[in-house]
Amino acid sequence: MSNGEQIDLVSLFKKVSKSVKQNRDSLNQADTYNHDHGDNMVEIFDVITKAMKEKKNAEPADQLEYAAQLLREKSKSGSGKLYANNLESAAKKLTGKELDISSVLIILQTLMGASQKTEGEKSGNLMGSLLGQLTGGEEGASGRGIDLGDLLHMGMDLLSSAQGGESGLDALAGKILSGSQMAESDYRSKSGEIVTKTLLEALGSMMKK
Repeated sequence: MSNGEQIDLVSLFKKVSKSVKQNRDSLNQADTYNHDHGDNMVEIFDVITKAMKEKKNAEPADQLEYAAQLLREKSKSGSGKLYANNLESAAKKLTGKELDISSVLIILQTLMGASQKTEGEKSGNLMGSLLGQLTGGEEGASGRGIDLGDLLHMGMDLLSSAQGGESGLDALAGKILSGSQMAESDYRSKSGEIVTKTLLEALGSMMKK
């Protein structure tokens, strides 16, 4: 799929918000310091989803920028500030870009703080680089020539077989989160995994429509 007709940020973040709410208690338990990380994550993605709805007809970069502003106003938690900063970074990267698979992967990586930790890894060829690693080929260099929707599904399938039963979704989420800001603490790693998997699942389901 080359355009963004079937992808919209409201639907993507609504799914994340729902998933975070379902895992609120376990995230609170994972937070051995304040025991409120789950509550904070619910607040964060409620605010982000609200922002996306209010700016649903705006450019993707403007939606992300507004979400960052609203999150700074509404959330006082450390995680809230972290996500606000990452949303702002994603907005800058998406300026002038349409919403497609490549740009959603940019949003996801930047939201997790992966781009700040993994210099040189381009979001657009993330799946291509994974395919290259798994097959021993050079897909990473030429992956831009492949439809990213097909690449997403192919990558998940290949990852699944290569990881000895681990789902492709788990492996891809692990790849994105590895070395990211969210991996720096156990509870943020747990919530980051939920956010990443949910966004990838939602993106995958949109690609099938």
